[in-house]
This record gives sequence, C-alpha cells and structure tokens, in this order.
Amino acid sequence: MSGHSKWNNIKRKKEKTDAQKGRIFTKIGREIAVAVKAGGPDPVSNPRLGDVIAKAKAANMPNDTITRSIKRASGEDANVVYDSITYEGYGAGGVAVVVEALTDNRNRTASDVRHCFSKCGGSLGTTGSVSWMFDRKGVFVIDAEGKDADEVMMLALDAGAEDFSDGDEEFEITCDPADFHAVRTGLEEAGLEFLSAEIVMLPQNTVAIDADTQAKFEKMIDMLEESDDVQNIYHNAELPEDEE
Repeated sequence: MSGHSKWNNIKRKKEKTDAQKGRIFTKIGREIAVAVKAGGPDPVSNPRLGDVIAKAKAANMPNDTITRSIKRASGEDANVVYDSITYEGYGAGGVAVVVEALTDNRNRTASDVRHCFSKCGGSLGTTGSVSWMFDRKGVFVIDAEGKDADEVMMLALDAGAEDFSDGDEEFEITCDPADFHAVRTGLEEAGLEFLSAEIVMLPQNTVAIDADTQAKFEKMIDMLEESDDVQNIYHNAELPEDEE
C-alpha cells in the first residue's frame, strides 16, 4: 500500500488555542445543522450526521457540545438555512486553492473570500478552474502507537478502504467518498478511534513554494480560516515539514 501521504504533506499543524477551537466547533456545528436538516437528529438513521459526529469527536468537540448542536438544529435553529458554496482560485505563487463554505448570506461570504484572495496576492477563478487538480476522498487518520500496521490495514481494506499509508506516528486510510460511512463504521466497530475523519480534496500533485510566497499564502489561509462561513480549505502547496 502507499507509503506517501499527500494529505500529511500539505496540512499544517493547528495551534491549540481556545479561540481556534471555538472557530472549529462553530464550523462543525454548522455541518451538524445541515446534516440534521437533511436527515433528522438520530445518527443511527442519519448516516450523514453520524459521519459529522465522528469528525467532531476527532476534533475533540465535547459530547455535550455535540448534543447541544443537534438539539439546536432540531429546535431554535431549525429554520436557519445554510447554502453550500465552493470557491476556486489561485493563491500566491499560483497555488491552486479550493474553499468550501456554508453560509446564510452568499453575498457576504463571496465578498469576504474575494478579499482574502486579493489581499494576499491571489485571485478567484470560475467554477472548475482548479478543482480538476484534486480528487475527493474520505481520509481517516489513526494514532499508530500500540497498533499493528498489518492488522489495521486489513481491517481498513475489509471495511472498504482503497489505500493505507503507514507513517511513523500515524496510519492514514483513504476511501471513495461513497464508502466513507461504511469504512468509518467498520473501523469504529473494531474499536479504533480517529485523529481525524472527513471527506477532503486531495491534490493530484503538489507544488513547492519559496519562503516569501509561503508567508503570503499562509496569511491568506489564516484570513480564510477566521471566517465562520469557511468550512474547509484545500490547496496543492507543499509546505515545509516543520509547518505540517
């Protein structure tokens, strides 16, 4: 199986600040609201909600916070409608960027995203302008400590995974998005917990950037992440190892 992880190669380590955790929980809360609206508040009968809950737990979102988000989505926030929008463009140095948003105000979000790009040497493109450079995949990351790689790989493959990457500290499992729920359920039933569990956009190829470009690019990413409307940001920049 694969020994190289594109996901690990492009991600950045997140600062564990309270403010950042709060933003992450707010974003996941919106995903919970959309999932509840689409299929109801029971994760057993609503696989989409179950998948979001797995993502929430991997992000260390407290169980009571998850429960409150589900109740809120079923009650007081039931009439709030979030639109799913994807923006595509290029950051500094020609880095391909895909931004996924959930918003109750399209004009506000479009203006905010456009500002982040233009402020940092980037530009928004049209739909499909860069997404063809990415593959949508389900990705599970598991702490490797105390686990047998071959055993975890066989569990993943039996559950329907496509690929398995054995890193020094983590195992990474990828699958087709259509199989995400089945793979997640199979791994959970085997007693495995996730460091992350979500459907992402993996770049087909990555590009190296110099230090000046990296500074501009990371400023844009930071600005985008500060928006509650922005859910996910994917790119094909190869960030230095100490930034992962």
